[in-house]
Amino acid sequence: MHLSDKPYDKPIDKLAERIKSCDWCRLSGGRPVAGEGNPRAQIMFIGEAPGRQEELAGRPFIGAAGRLLNQLLHDIGLERDEVYITNVIKCRPPENRDPLPEEIEACRPWLDEQIRLVRPRLIVLLGKHALGRFLPGLKISNVHGRPQQAEVPGLGSIVFFPVYHPASALYNKGMRTPLEEDFRKIPDLLRSIVAGRWPS
Repeated sequence: MHLSDKPYDKPIDKLAERIKSCDWCRLSGGRPVAGEGNPRAQIMFIGEAPGRQEELAGRPFIGAAGRLLNQLLHDIGLERDEVYITNVIKCRPPENRDPLPEEIEACRPWLDEQIRLVRPRLIVLLGKHALGRFLPGLKISNVHGRPQQAEVPGLGSIVFFPVYHPASALYNKGMRTPLEEDFRKIPDLLRSIVAGRWPS
C-alpha cells in the first residue's frame, strides 16, 4: 500500500524551524525534535516525547523503540518515509520521565499545527500519553486496537487509532503480540476511511 499520493510541500519544514527556537516551557534549551516523514501522509504516528538518542540526532523514534516501529510498519507494507512521525512534546524530559501536563499543554499549538499541515486521514496514537492528549479519560488497555472518532477544536473530526507504545513491547514481551495485531488492522482501517466506509 503506497500512501504518498499527495504532493510534497514545505510549510512543515518552516514549522520545524520555529519549533527549534521554542521557549514556551521549562524543557526549552535542549534540542527539540519536531518530526519527520511525508508532509502529506495519510497516516500520522504520535508518540510521547523524544529520548536521548532522538534529542542527539534531532529525529523521532530512532532508538530501540524506533527500530521496532520500523519493523511494525514494514510488516504492514509501509516505510517511514510514507508516514509522518512526531511526538506529543518536542523536547526530552529529564531522565526520560513522563511529560507533565503543563509541558503537554505548552506543545499543544505545535502538534495541532503539524496535524493541520499534514492533514492525515488517520492518526495512530502510540501509548497512553498520546491517547490522553486527544482522548482524555480513556485507558490504553481498554481501547487499544479500537478506532475512535473525535472532534478536535480547530481541526474538525479525526479518526484516532490507539495502540501500545512500541517501548512497552521492549520492556514487557507480552505486549508484542497485541501491538502487532493492532498494527495489522491499520491498512484495512485506512482503506475504509478513504472509501467513506468508516464509521460503519
